[in-house]
Amino acid sequence: ASGRASITVRDILAASQRQPVPQRGYQCMSCCRVFPTLWSIKTHIQHSSQEGYSCKLYYRRLKALWEKGHKELEAAAP
Repeated sequence: ASGRASITVRDILAASQRQPVPQRGYQCMSCCRVFPTLWSIKTHIQHSSQEGYSCKLYYRRLKALWEKGHKELEAAAP
């Protein structure tokens, strides 16, 4: 079920903050392309398979890993 979770702007921002981009914009963590706006990178991710990329799959897996990590942290908390 979490593999089908939609990618949100919050997910994109969280991923892009981990790697600074030398120019203004948002970098796709999968294909490394830089986009000027959040809307443009989100559109790219949603339609990446039409462009020959697997960015949507990458972000879905990344989000699933984050959710799994959060669940593990919650379970380990006293």
